[in-house]
Amino acid sequence: MDTASPATPSPTPAPTARHRRKVATAAALASAVEWYDYFVFGIAAALVLGHAFFPSGSQVAGVLAAFATFAVGFLARPIGGVIAGQLGDKRGRKPMLVLALTLMGLATTGIGLLPTYETIGIAAPILLVLLRIIQGIAVGAQWGGAMLMATEYAPEGKRGLYGSLVQLGVPIGVVTANTVFLVAGAVVGDAGFASWGWRLPFFVGILVLVLAWYIHTRVEETPEFRAAERQLATAEKQADAQRSPLRSILRHHLGTVLLAGGSFTVNTATFYILITGVLDYATRELAMQRTAVLTVSLLVSLTQLALIPASAALSDRIGRLRVYTLGAIGLLVWAIPMFLLIDTASLAWLAVGTFVASCFLSIMYGPQAALFAELFSAEMRYTGASLGYQISAVLGGGLAPFLMVLLLEASGTSMAVSGYIMVLAVIALGSIAVLAKRARRAAAEAAAPAAVPATQPRPAE
Repeated sequence: MDTASPATPSPTPAPTARHRRKVATAAALASAVEWYDYFVFGIAAALVLGHAFFPSGSQVAGVLAAFATFAVGFLARPIGGVIAGQLGDKRGRKPMLVLALTLMGLATTGIGLLPTYETIGIAAPILLVLLRIIQGIAVGAQWGGAMLMATEYAPEGKRGLYGSLVQLGVPIGVVTANTVFLVAGAVVGDAGFASWGWRLPFFVGILVLVLAWYIHTRVEETPEFRAAERQLATAEKQADAQRSPLRSILRHHLGTVLLAGGSFTVNTATFYILITGVLDYATRELAMQRTAVLTVSLLVSLTQLALIPASAALSDRIGRLRVYTLGAIGLLVWAIPMFLLIDTASLAWLAVGTFVASCFLSIMYGPQAALFAELFSAEMRYTGASLGYQISAVLGGGLAPFLMVLLLEASGTSMAVSGYIMVLAVIALGSIAVLAKRARRAAAEAAAPAAVPATQPRPAE
C-alpha cells in the first residue's frame, strides 16, 4: 500500500453500468467454478473415495473415512479466510480471488491424477487429505473475495441482488458437478466409473486457471476498497488496528463474527446433508439408484437459480434479517417431514422433501452475502465476513455428512438427523435475534445527533 497519499483523498469515480455487470459476472463465474471443484469431492466421497483410498472390511467405515477427509477441507477454510482476509483488506479483493482460484484449480486437478491406495498404499490417503486441505484453504479465501467484488460494485439499493450472483455459484456448482458425474457414469458404465471414470469430473478444475488469468488481467479492484485504501494510507503508521484487520476484528467485533457464524450454520449443515449425506443414505441404506438420486439433486439445485436472487432482491426491499429469519424458521419446521418423506425410498417423495428444504435454504442464502458484508466496515470487511462464513462452514458443512452417518448408525433412525438440524435452527434464530437487536440499536444511534464512528458496521436492516 502506498503510504505517500495526499491528506485529502480524491474521490473514486463511479463505475459504469457495463463495468458493474462485467465484474458481477466474473465474480459469479469465480464462485461457480470454485464451488464446482469443491463439490465434486463431496459427491465422489459419497460414491467412490471410501473404497478407492480407504479400503476396509466395513462399508460404513470406508464412508466415514471419506467423509472425514471431506470435513478436513472445512477445517482448513478458516485458514484461507484469515489469510486472504488480512491481505484482502490491506492489498485488495482481486489478488486474493485470483490466488484462491489458482490454488483450487491445481488441487482439484491433482486429485483427479492421484493414484489410489491399491497403487501407492498409505501415501494415497495422505496425499488426498493434503490436496483436500488446499481445496479448503482456496474456497475459504475465495468466498470473501468474490462476494466483495460483487457487493462493493453494486449500485445503491441492489447490494443484496448483486451479492446473490455470487451465491448462485453454489447451485451452479452443484448442478454442474452432478451433471458431469451423471455423464461420466453413463459413458463409462458402473465398472469403469468405479475404476477410473470418477476422475473425469476433477479435470474440469483446469478451467479454473483460465478464469483466474482473466480476472487478473481484465477486472479492476472494487471502488470501496480503493476509497478505504486511500483513507487508511494517511494513517497507516498511526493506528495499529488499522494495519491489522484481524486484530481489530478479534478485539472489537468477535461477537459479531460468532453471531454471523451461528446464524448460518444450520444452512451449511442442511445443504451438505442434502447433497452428500442424503446421496450416501439413499443409495447405501435405502437401496435407491445412484443415477436417479443424482438427477433429483440436480433438478432441485436448478430451482435455487431462481429462488436465491428472488430472496436477495426481496431483502433489498424489506431487510436482510426478515428474509433470513423466514428461511431459518422453515428449516426448523421442515426437518422432521423431510426425512419422513425420504425414508419412504420413493423417488417422488425424496424430490418433494429435498425441494422444500432447498427453498428454505435459498431464502437464507440469497441475502446472506450482503448481510455479512454490511456487518463490517470496508477496511475489515473481507476478514470479518470471511471468518463468520467459514465458522459456519466448519461447524455445519464439514461435520454434517460425517455426523449424519454416526447418528444413523447410533440411533437407527433418521429422526436423529432431523433433531440435529432443529438444534442448529434454534441456534440460528437466537443469533439472528441478537443481530436484529444490534441493528435496531445501531440505527437509533445513527439517527441521534452524535455521529457514529466510521469503524462501526452499518446496520443490517
